[in-house]
Amino acid sequence: MSTKDFIEKDYYKVLGVPKDATDAEIKKAYRKLARENHPDANKGNPKAEDRFKEISEANDILGDPKKRKEYDEARALFGNGGFRPGPGGGGGGSFNFDLGDLFGGGAQGQGGGQGGFGGGIGDVFGGLFNRGGAGTGTRTQPRRGQDIESEVTLNFTEAVDGATVPLRMSSQAPCKACSGTGDKNGTPRVCPTCVGTGQVSRGGGGGFSLTDPCVDCKGRGLIAETPCEVCKGSGRAKSSRTMQVRIPAGVSDGQRIRLRGKGAPGERGGPAGDLYVVVHVGAHPVFGRKGDNLTVTVPVTYPEATLGGEVKVPTLGGPPVTLKLPPGTPNGRTMRARGKGAVRKDGTRGDLLVTVEVAVPKDLPDDARDALESYRKATEDTDVRAELFQAAKGA
Repeated sequence: MSTKDFIEKDYYKVLGVPKDATDAEIKKAYRKLARENHPDANKGNPKAEDRFKEISEANDILGDPKKRKEYDEARALFGNGGFRPGPGGGGGGSFNFDLGDLFGGGAQGQGGGQGGFGGGIGDVFGGLFNRGGAGTGTRTQPRRGQDIESEVTLNFTEAVDGATVPLRMSSQAPCKACSGTGDKNGTPRVCPTCVGTGQVSRGGGGGFSLTDPCVDCKGRGLIAETPCEVCKGSGRAKSSRTMQVRIPAGVSDGQRIRLRGKGAPGERGGPAGDLYVVVHVGAHPVFGRKGDNLTVTVPVTYPEATLGGEVKVPTLGGPPVTLKLPPGTPNGRTMRARGKGAVRKDGTRGDLLVTVEVAVPKDLPDDARDALESYRKATEDTDVRAELFQAAKGA
């Protein structure tokens, strides 16, 4: 409905109250007329439905003190379709012009020449004609489903390679007992306060209006005459379901994954919410992880570390790889086996970081002990700690 139609419409006449009626009188008149013309009480009567919308619209304006004040001021200025000039304004009568020039923001010679309202009177009374609130007859809006958060525990290999796991979730869903209507008989009525929008408007100052969830229907836009015993009239009930969820490869411990549209179902055709899964990863007895790389510690013998050689290294879920130790490999040195790590986001794999650990035997056979004693005698003149003490003195 246009701004012009609003100003020309007499909402006081619609509610049958005088222009100086109190807020209580307006409220009383609205409730009486709303009961008499409610669609549920006049099924199959389109005239009663139109009348109910007209009554709700009138209450939306007159029931709000700020809107009512703006409406009265607009009616006083332009309610008769003409403008009465002040003294010296061209005679004692009024001159008529098309209100559409004011409301529509007409051409420069029209809107600008009639007192400077070229921008349209709707700009001046913007708060009054905000049609986003109650009383518009707007249909009930869809509502997005709630987001759900759950947890899952994977073993080390599943986290690296990805896995599909069953996940049992509990969330709010349309009540099966009343088919999501909230009414035991499946016939809820439209909320008379917000007329099914689920929202009501209030003046926000400066010509603006704000919308809030309707407290009478709790934002649903519907009121159950006979509340469902299962959902208590809310239309939503707790529902449990098991879903097969695909956890992508390469997830890390504590990571939070978002699965769009896998949360609670929406209402009235609204989209489903999202599912957030917090992943916990178990430890592996051999492998560790640093970002996209896997880690492993491999024991080597003293001769292998000293003389060099080839050693086999296990990989996660694949065949072993062979690494070549250069002669004189120190204890704790880390080497890299490329492409044997965790899966990255782009599908490629990180590396396997292999740390060498020289194994010290606890028991030696006699021949090995004799050979080691011979080695010690042969290297008695070599002081492996000389540089350490020299550095300590220099510090």
